[in-house]
Amino acid sequence: MLLDQIQNNLFERARKFRDANTFTVDTWSEFEKQIESGGFVLAHWDGSPETEESIKQATKATIRCIPFDGPSEPGTCVKSGGPSARRVLFAKAY
Repeated sequence: MLLDQIQNNLFERARKFRDANTFTVDTWSEFEKQIESGGFVLAHWDGSPETEESIKQATKATIRCIPFDGPSEPGTCVKSGGPSARRVLFAKAY
């Protein structure tokens, strides 16, 4: 059906855009640079509201989601240096 094709094309176009504009970072300097360039940033976060607020104050970026299907990937929070169980998705609102 034509409507199904249109919907599938729109969905695939949106998925490609999302994937092309999602970046993984490991350090605070990478985070700051990438968030200024735009797009979505996958970064480790220690889970504390204080760190989330600190990131927001420094960059105006907020957590958009904690991916359910993302891998459990222990690491180090880009801002606090504390332990992190997984990456979360940050972005700025425009």
